[in-house]
Amino acid sequence: MSADYSFVADAMKQAVPWVKTVGVEFPEVSGDRVVAELPDREELRNHVGGPHAAMMFGVAETASGAVVMAAFAPHLSKVTPLVARSEIAYKKLALGTLRAEAVLARPAAEVVAELEAGTRPEFPVDVTITDANGVTTGEMTVVWTLRPNR
Repeated sequence: MSADYSFVADAMKQAVPWVKTVGVEFPEVSGDRVVAELPDREELRNHVGGPHAAMMFGVAETASGAVVMAAFAPHLSKVTPLVARSEIAYKKLALGTLRAEAVLARPAAEVVAELEAGTRPEFPVDVTITDANGVTTGEMTVVWTLRPNR
């Protein structure tokens, strides 16, 4: 029996108002991988007609957050996920709809074991951003931590 991750899209739209405002969708969600898409809209473009760099960063960070939510859903009553740091590389001009594929770069069980041992874990999520033609336009790594709730 596989886990049900259908809650992630709605939870992201409620927890992060920007996600709903710009229209991010989540066509694929699993416990270690999420695909987020940002539609092409004129008001989100830059001076050369592609999605603004802030939109590329935003959809990639959002995809990373969604995979964190999916991977650690059973623990979210005890912890708050927070971004510790991130790095993005803009590779090519993006055109059209953006697609961000986020992959948990460490097994969730390993991260949870650190948490249960009393350590505040950090773990990377790798994100590949592609445009409407499937061209890789950016790559990002977001390092997350799980802060225990007080």
